[in-house]
Order: sequence, then C-alpha cells, then structure tokens
Amino acid sequence: MSVMLHLFAAFWVLIVGALQIARPKGTSMHKALGKSWMLAMLLVAVSSFWIKSAMNVFMGYGPIHLLSLWVLVCVCASIHFARQGNIKKHKGFAVGAFYGAIGAGLAAVAMPGRLLHVFLFG
Repeated sequence: MSVMLHLFAAFWVLIVGALQIARPKGTSMHKALGKSWMLAMLLVAVSSFWIKSAMNVFMGYGPIHLLSLWVLVCVCASIHFARQGNIKKHKGFAVGAFYGAIGAGLAAVAMPGRLLHVFLFG
C-alpha cells in the first residue's frame, strides 16, 4: 500500500511540478496546484519511511531516506517563505525539491534491485 501511495504521489509531483515551472506564477491556479503539489511531496516523503531501502544503512533505511528528510524541510520552508512574501526563497526551496524528486525517480529507475527498476525492466 505504501509503495502504491508513494508512486501515485510521485507521479503527481512530477506532472504538476513541471506545470508549475512552465505556467505563470502568483495566479490562483498556481496557488491551488502548488498546494496539491506540496501535499503530494509530503506524501512521497512520509510514505518512503514505510519502504525499506535496498541499501540498508540503519534499520532498513538508506541514503535515499535522507532525501525524504530534506524534502520535509524544503516543503515547510517553501510554504513559510511563500506566506512571508519571500518568493525568491519560496521558489528556491520548491524548485530544489522538484529537481530532487526528479533525481530520486531517475535513481529508482536506474538502480538494479530497486522496485521501480524491476517493475519497468524485469
């Protein structure tokens, strides 16, 4: 269950994140999509803690789980800075989290033994 939630939320993150980067900023659509994107990022990060790592470093967790912790920081910081009107920092944390999600997704596909790699390539 946590893997499916993780994958569906990650798919939303990638699609909506690309739209957010491409579309005009500050509009009501940007804000609505942004809220759904932030929620999806939180779901991706939190659900990852129920998915054990193939690179077990500590109690089933691996280096990829550090990214999940960083995503939690980025989402909180991005929301905080948007509410404070510091759009430059809001953008920096949000875009950084988006690129991190892309990197994590590519790693999940590229690394043999990872569930997504096995699903796609056998």
